[in-house]
Amino acid sequence: MYNKIILAGNLTRDIEVRYTQSGSAIGNTAIATSRKFKSQTGEQKEEVLFVDITFFGRTAEIANQYLRKGSKVLVDGRLKLDQWTAQDGSKRSKHSVVVENLQMLGSKSDNEQGAYNAAPADDTYAQPAPTQEAPAYDAPAQSAPQQESQASNIPEIDINEDEIPF
Repeated sequence: MYNKIILAGNLTRDIEVRYTQSGSAIGNTAIATSRKFKSQTGEQKEEVLFVDITFFGRTAEIANQYLRKGSKVLVDGRLKLDQWTAQDGSKRSKHSVVVENLQMLGSKSDNEQGAYNAAPADDTYAQPAPTQEAPAYDAPAQSAPQQESQASNIPEIDINEDEIPF
């Protein structure tokens, strides 16, 4: 069986981090994705979807450190069904995503407002296998000229803003 989901969107709230008794981090938040389309009558419509997401281990700590409400992210992971009994005794359920990989998206203007901008393409954080210890993340120190040369290597993309899902 195959269970894989990829979502790109904005975080709807700051990440709430808690720790297990063994010291592993668990981060919870939600992501908003949208899709624009034309209805049968030709009217432009937008559909927004809110999905709860969960980070584990070092990924949760990194997400909590660099991401805030409104941050643009690309996540992939697996779909999970959460089931519980409500206070009134009724059975409840919802789908959520367990994040396995996180890529922080954003622009220079987002960075100036306090959001983290993951400019290098290798700033993808993967959830480690359950039996492995998560490696510590040390951000490479970069001087301003190196950052400018990285920014100049980013190709321009000609895209209509109506095609962007958020």
